[in-house]
Amino acid sequence: MRSIWNGAISFGLVSIPIKLVNATESHSISFRQIHLADGGRIRYRKVCELDGEEVPGAEIGKGYEEADGSVIPITDEDLAQLPLATAKTIEIMSFVPAEEIDPLQMDAAYYLAANGATAAKPYTLLREALKRSRKVAIAKYALRGRERLGMLRVVDDVIAMHGLLWPDEIRVPEGVAPDVEVTVRDAELDLADALMATLGEVEMASLHDDYRDAVEAMIAAKAGGAFEPAEAPGEPAGGQVIDLMAALEKSVRAAKASRGETGGAGTGAGAGAGAGAGAGAEEPETKAGAEVTPMRRGGAGRKTSAAPKAVGGKKSTAASAKKTAATAAAKSTSAASKKKTTAKSTAAKSGTTKSTSAASAKKTGAGAKKAATPRKRASA
Repeated sequence: MRSIWNGAISFGLVSIPIKLVNATESHSISFRQIHLADGGRIRYRKVCELDGEEVPGAEIGKGYEEADGSVIPITDEDLAQLPLATAKTIEIMSFVPAEEIDPLQMDAAYYLAANGATAAKPYTLLREALKRSRKVAIAKYALRGRERLGMLRVVDDVIAMHGLLWPDEIRVPEGVAPDVEVTVRDAELDLADALMATLGEVEMASLHDDYRDAVEAMIAAKAGGAFEPAEAPGEPAGGQVIDLMAALEKSVRAAKASRGETGGAGTGAGAGAGAGAGAGAEEPETKAGAEVTPMRRGGAGRKTSAAPKAVGGKKSTAASAKKTAATAAAKSTSAASKKKTTAKSTAAKSGTTKSTSAASAKKTGAGAKKAATPRKRASA
């Protein structure tokens, strides 16, 4: 790998000659700007705003613009004469636990290679000291015209350096957190924990850029003249969670299904909700957005018939339809018979009631007539 900087690591009185090598590379696909009418490249030219002439790179230098618009020329010789100890040295200042480094400070990464045979011994000494201490080194170095902060750590058998942002370059997150008071229930935390446990860990080496693969495939298809644009995906939902518990339960189920596992959410909250919904009512009450499948219950002393097996295509379907029709006819006949019997019973009861009522009325009338006839007085 080509080095981008040569210098030395200053480790107390020890100096380790090293070469700086880029540890990362970008695989993003870059595009050119073109003229849509004829496909010609659009290029940027460096033009002097005073005379309007294009200026070659050899005639372009640095300058600092002041508040009044005047420019002060700055040459490379001016910068080289600055009393900067880190101009060609990575100066280690202290050793700290890695946990004390805020990931927000992480910037570009580099490998430090020993530069020459004489650098092998002190390079190995620093590497093994970092391994045994389980700490990282904080250092200063100068690169591309400015002094920077760095962190040295061991990667396999190589010393790597991460560029760090200066502490005053990290912005305070004011106004970023939600400004409303929100209460999170234990049941929601349980489901979130279950989702995290179900998703589990991932091998970082297995991750790749799907978007870049799709762009490369699209470019290859267009180059071959066989590109057919796919249907554009629909607009995502507004991101509004209607029911957080239901969304978490569905997420747990989906994560388990993707891993080939079976079962519900697997937490007390989810299981309790499902059990309470299925026991007591014919149509269970559900939370908004939750999916609860009600259990079918047969009548007392009646077995629930299993669904017919699909065997033999049309023959099985016809037999099933015939059996269903016969069952329906039997049920209809039974219902009609019950209705007729009920009607007769009702008529009989009605007739008996009428007969009893008539007899009672006749008896009552006779008694009233007898009571109304005056008794004859006996003659002396």
